Amino acid sequence: MQNATQLLNDTLISKSLSAADYVPTLDAMLSRTLARIDLKKQQGLRTPDELWIVDHNDVYTLGQAGKEEHILQRTNTPIIKTDRGGQVTWHGHGQLVVYWLFDLDSLKWSVRNLVSHAEQAIEDIINDCLHSASLPNTANISAHARRDAPGVYLYADASAADNDANTDTNNLSFDSTIMLGKMASLGFKIKHGFSYHGIAINLNCDLSAFNAINPCGYAGMQMLRLSDFVTMQKEPAAQTMQPISESLSYETITQKLIDNIAKRHAGLIELRAITPK
Repeated sequence: MQNATQLLNDTLISKSLSAADYVPTLDAMLSRTLARIDLKKQQGLRTPDELWIVDHNDVYTLGQAGKEEHILQRTNTPIIKTDRGGQVTWHGHGQLVVYWLFDLDSLKWSVRNLVSHAEQAIEDIINDCLHSASLPNTANISAHARRDAPGVYLYADASAADNDANTDTNNLSFDSTIMLGKMASLGFKIKHGFSYHGIAINLNCDLSAFNAINPCGYAGMQMLRLSDFVTMQKEPAAQTMQPISESLSYETITQKLIDNIAKRHAGLIELRAITPK
């Protein structure tokens, strides 16, 4: 497991982990959170918040209240019981996982604020990618969160199917849309005002791993990946002559997301009104 740390601003750092096994990562994340809680309680210190960008080895994780019945088939992939919210999901290569180790009280964020910032950051990045590098026949597709089911989903605007005009994805009417499936999941744990765990976005992963579970506890939920809707480099480090507007990589999408989250953390991006769906 390799890791690299980057200072994003005075109160936020990012840490990258590659080929990371789940249990050691969870143990390290919990240990860091408990240490930060202790420093704040005992010495009144505000430590920098952390974004952990993780490339996980294949694993199924079951949330704290997760039900075994949502595991439909046992495979060679380990199943780990964890302390986050939510049901069962899969993590693995080609999926972008970001853990948010934030001091919510210092940020003056509620848990709802945290969830909304996470969902809206994902919406921003997916919609930006769809706009800049979408494949033919995907111009009317956009990403949105739902009130009734945490995560971010892709919707097709049926009313605009025959139009070439751009769709304003922030003001999309859900009356004329069709939900295609889910592209990103989220689940957090809050301990003494500190968050950990986070979000997972399917970029160019093998979606067949989701066939063995009811993703996030929803039977029949169609899972999606971004590479089926935009032009992505097949290998993360591959060299390409295509301009970035035509070809996206795992790294460029990751950096877009980190930049967006950092701006939200600094108060430079405010929350939008929450979608009615």
